[in-house]
Amino acid sequence: MAVTPVPELARRAKAASRVLATASTEQKDEALLTAAELLGERVEELVRANAADVAAAEDAGIAPGLVDRLRLTPDRVAAMASGLRQVAALADPVGEVLDGWVRPNGLRISRVRVPLGVVAIIYESRPNVTSDAAGLCLKSGNAAFLRGSSTAVHSNVAIASVLRAAVAKTGLPEDAVVLVEDTSRAAATEFMQQRGLVDCLIPRGGPSLIASILEHATVPYVIDGDGNCHVYVDAAADLDVAERILVNAKTQRPSVCNAAESLVVHASVAADFLPMAAAALRDVELVGDARARALVPGMGEATDTDWSTEYLDLKLSVKVVDTLDEAIDHVNATSSGHSEAIVTTDVHAADRFLGEVDAAAVLLNASTRFVDGEEFGFGAEIGISTQKLHARGPMGLRQLTTAKYVVRGDGQVRG
Repeated sequence: MAVTPVPELARRAKAASRVLATASTEQKDEALLTAAELLGERVEELVRANAADVAAAEDAGIAPGLVDRLRLTPDRVAAMASGLRQVAALADPVGEVLDGWVRPNGLRISRVRVPLGVVAIIYESRPNVTSDAAGLCLKSGNAAFLRGSSTAVHSNVAIASVLRAAVAKTGLPEDAVVLVEDTSRAAATEFMQQRGLVDCLIPRGGPSLIASILEHATVPYVIDGDGNCHVYVDAAADLDVAERILVNAKTQRPSVCNAAESLVVHASVAADFLPMAAAALRDVELVGDARARALVPGMGEATDTDWSTEYLDLKLSVKVVDTLDEAIDHVNATSSGHSEAIVTTDVHAADRFLGEVDAAAVLLNASTRFVDGEEFGFGAEIGISTQKLHARGPMGLRQLTTAKYVVRGDGQVRG
């Protein structure tokens, strides 16, 4: 069967977006709840389609961890359905009046939240993104234009089919969810270049995908970037609290972007804290500067690139600093702009770190693992932006909208 060209799919998504922009909250919620119900009814079909992807991945020698991210089970399908129900329960951002005022000439001006239009998401491996992204786009009044990886193509096609059927069943255009089934590199590049049809592109993937976006994209995009996250243990830190936060930030789930990758310790507490940290992180490979290595026998030597590396693994770089200024400078120089934490009981040090560190999220006495849409109370997220324009940090429903000015008059003309 012939694959539909990318531009045609983009045009269909654009047409659907115009209908979705004016859909009621009740219509959108009904579509989401119907999709959740259909996922449950067709779970065997979804697991069967996924089994073909998993078998192909295993035959190709893909790492077990990546195969696990690809795998769908009845419980994972149920979690996808639960996610759609959670999104349906969230407040609808569309139509929210952000502010308003009346001019001396009588013009009434308001700023109102509206959908972006067509949100394109290009992602790797994880088929649950198909459902999660579509659900967030639908609730925020956007058409979801999706392009997954070749490793998950059978799973993605099956999930998208369920979502499209649910949307159509509730009277909204089935092209509210459009999946590009062509997984070639050429199609991926073409997907990034649908200028005039795609309003915002969001990549969900590793460095090679991000590099491709930077090279090829001709549409507006928001980068879901790397997470080289630091934990800074200040001179005034409670060391037991610092140990608990560090262990959680590094080991609770090391393969995600909000896991800690670098530890920075003030010299005045390094002799006490680093042996504690090394013992608590016994399964983590530590690499550090000369001062850190002198305090922890067996610690490896950090290279220049280690300070800026997102390991996504049980590995951590360690640096000892003499001052808060040095800590802030090191974090700002090596951070990817994701999430940075300070552990301290010194209010002045905390205020300086939170104010001077340049990142999407800064935390005081808390694990970087909390930088997440669900943990922030957004219900879900479509990614975590490390950019500064439009959206920064976890991107929930509100970050999938923009605003327009509505001006009401009674015949005013400009003199």
